[in-house]
Amino acid sequence: MSSIRTPKSKQRISSSDDLTVPLTPQTPGTNLRRSLRRAAATPKRYHPSPNPTNSPDPALSKLKNYENAPPLSPTTIAITPISPQPTESRKKRKYQSKPEASVEPKKRALRSTKCRNPDNKVKKRVYYKRVMYDGVEFSAGDDVYVKRREDASSDNDEPEEECRVCFKPAGNKIMIECDDCLNGFHLKCSKPPLKAVPEGDWICYYCTSKKSGKIIEFPEPPKGKKRARTAREKLLSSDLWAARIESLWKEVDGTYWYRARWYIIPEETAPGRQSHNLRRELYRTNDFADTEMESIIRHCNVMTPKEFSNAGNEGDDVFLCEYEYDVQWHNFKRIAEIDNNENDGEGAKDDDEWNSQDESDPVSEEEIEFDDEIKINSLSRPSLAHPLAANSRKGRIYGLQKIGAKKIPEHVRCHKQTDLEKAKATLLLATLPKSLPCRDKEMNEITTFIKGAICDEQCLGRCLYIHGVPGTGKTMSVLAVMRSLNAEVDAGTIRPYCFVEINGLKLASPESIYSVIYEGISGHRVGWKKALQFLNERFSDENKRGKDTRPCILLIDELDLLVTRNQSVLYNILDWPTKPNSKLIVLGIANTMDLPEKLLPRISSRMGIQRLCFGPYNYKQLQEIVSSRLNGINAFEKLAIEFASRKVAAVSGDARRALEICRRAAELADYRAKASPLSTSSDAAGKLVVGMADVEAAIKEMFQAPHIQMIRSSSKLSKIFLAAMVHELYKTGMGETTFEKLAMAVSCFCSSNGEIFPGYDTLLKVGCKLGECRILLCEAGTRHKLQKLQLNYPSDDVTFALKESNDLPWLAKFL
Repeated sequence: MSSIRTPKSKQRISSSDDLTVPLTPQTPGTNLRRSLRRAAATPKRYHPSPNPTNSPDPALSKLKNYENAPPLSPTTIAITPISPQPTESRKKRKYQSKPEASVEPKKRALRSTKCRNPDNKVKKRVYYKRVMYDGVEFSAGDDVYVKRREDASSDNDEPEEECRVCFKPAGNKIMIECDDCLNGFHLKCSKPPLKAVPEGDWICYYCTSKKSGKIIEFPEPPKGKKRARTAREKLLSSDLWAARIESLWKEVDGTYWYRARWYIIPEETAPGRQSHNLRRELYRTNDFADTEMESIIRHCNVMTPKEFSNAGNEGDDVFLCEYEYDVQWHNFKRIAEIDNNENDGEGAKDDDEWNSQDESDPVSEEEIEFDDEIKINSLSRPSLAHPLAANSRKGRIYGLQKIGAKKIPEHVRCHKQTDLEKAKATLLLATLPKSLPCRDKEMNEITTFIKGAICDEQCLGRCLYIHGVPGTGKTMSVLAVMRSLNAEVDAGTIRPYCFVEINGLKLASPESIYSVIYEGISGHRVGWKKALQFLNERFSDENKRGKDTRPCILLIDELDLLVTRNQSVLYNILDWPTKPNSKLIVLGIANTMDLPEKLLPRISSRMGIQRLCFGPYNYKQLQEIVSSRLNGINAFEKLAIEFASRKVAAVSGDARRALEICRRAAELADYRAKASPLSTSSDAAGKLVVGMADVEAAIKEMFQAPHIQMIRSSSKLSKIFLAAMVHELYKTGMGETTFEKLAMAVSCFCSSNGEIFPGYDTLLKVGCKLGECRILLCEAGTRHKLQKLQLNYPSDDVTFALKESNDLPWLAKFL
């Protein structure tokens, strides 16, 4: 914030209590302080008559309920916005207007009989975009103060805010605002006196003393002088209302009315004021009311979080609104999420229709005929003959911001994150890194392969098989290459292509991949048999392709899950690139190295000889991966990162496991920092870094879980059984194996290391025992030699538990 201050200004900042969890997400270095010009704090205003004739009903305990109001008279007709509900389609809106056509002549006749003047002209309600009322201009969308009581004549007063110590107005002097009590102080009246507006947060002497336990009262005003409250103070103490003007109109009798959408303060909600609410925070409600213009006092300014954080000399009548409060269900929804949801679908079409009705200059008026008014009402009301179906929202998933929350959780009120909190967020596996280190060579090979395939004039089609142990960045590397190629397509350096990404784990059956491929290419969803027919025609006959001549890049992750009994799915997919002019490039990703050798010769020959291996990361590469994510965040000691990298590299070389260990270590350090009574402030918590002890505790927590302890305490035969299963899974690269293969592996282990083979019956009982402990997942059905078995925990955990077995040291060479 600039150090230069103009006269008649004061500084406004958020309260100190709120600063631990401020409302708006702040970028590093963002300053929340806003100076207030007291001289400019009184925008356009007017002075209504002291005895209003038509004021709204007083309601001291709750907001006005427009829905429960009695029916309006024929001379006062309720109007609703032209834009329909977001869930209504255009066809449905056209249909809904038909049932009202039969009653329209009767309503029009009733209107015409009561609203005709001697000249036999029908009087109409006139709508405006802007209205000049008592010398002040009001527009639809403005925020205003509204009287709460009819007899409150003092609400019309507009006192200038005074210093809380000397009780003198700001004048030409600078006033600063306390974050906690929102009172204004001259710089010389503060304790200690200030020469300039300080940077950062400021809390007055009285609030600081109150927090420390001292009782110091504010000075009393001089005798004969009564301290006048401002409109902001009255609103925050429930003596005024704040509302948003939705529409403006002039009634038949010449009075001006507006449709108000009410704001409420946090104290008026069901959960009440929460610790993270800001002092100037309001909630927008879904409660509306038609009110006369005489109830308006003057303008105020209700801002979004971004506007509020950047506010400058906006005056004292500045408030923040981030959530909408449902007065019926008592839940909260973020306004930004509501607006984004309303903009989807046919929102643009409806907005154009609404704007086309509202186009007028400031001095001209727009008249809406009564026939059009009935049509608008019929569009906005749901059809009684065709109500919304019970499953009209089936298949849609809504988060808390869409369905609303009974209470706003404290953690969603974003505040300035500490280094430990930033480290936890960036180490999440779901966080996409800006760059992928240690895989430049592999990414260059993938880029060269794809460019050579799509830039070929004929583009006959190619296949590339990518393999490696889990957690080595295979899929992420391919997706990073595709993003860079997409940027080149936008730049016009390479020809456009069609990209389809498929994960075998998301398929209900191997055959359903045909439907997914066809939907990705054409955008239509059909059954897998029909999709297979269309794909065979597309890739075999060039004339069937139509106007789409782009090459297609097909990425199949977890390719080994497409293996069936006759292997027809893999054969069809790998056979398409061999067709003339197929223009299909297949990228297959799997964990096993020798998958082509395990397939039928006709499939392995079509897979080709082009392969790319992703080896496991060593500790230096893991250290570089973690450090690249923590770039610019001083939250870890270098030795701590190296220690975690060495531990993971010694077991599996899985980068995901290294990130999980470091993230858990950051969580432990952050919890220790916040729980310590000596480091209650955010600054002290931000200075703590993750050390060796935190990483060691995270490793113990991860590798000494109950299931690892159970494996270590199991019998010799159970350990041999599990070691044979891990060995078999690594050898085949599959996620499951059969009991027959596992028994043969156990037999080989026992015979080569001097152990007695127990027999198939005993081995079957051991497998059942491990299945009861949920260490293994067994196929349901009769126990037999072809029964499928699967580990319920990562193989790295089993390897870690069995590597240091004292009674069976020879197991380490098989793991």
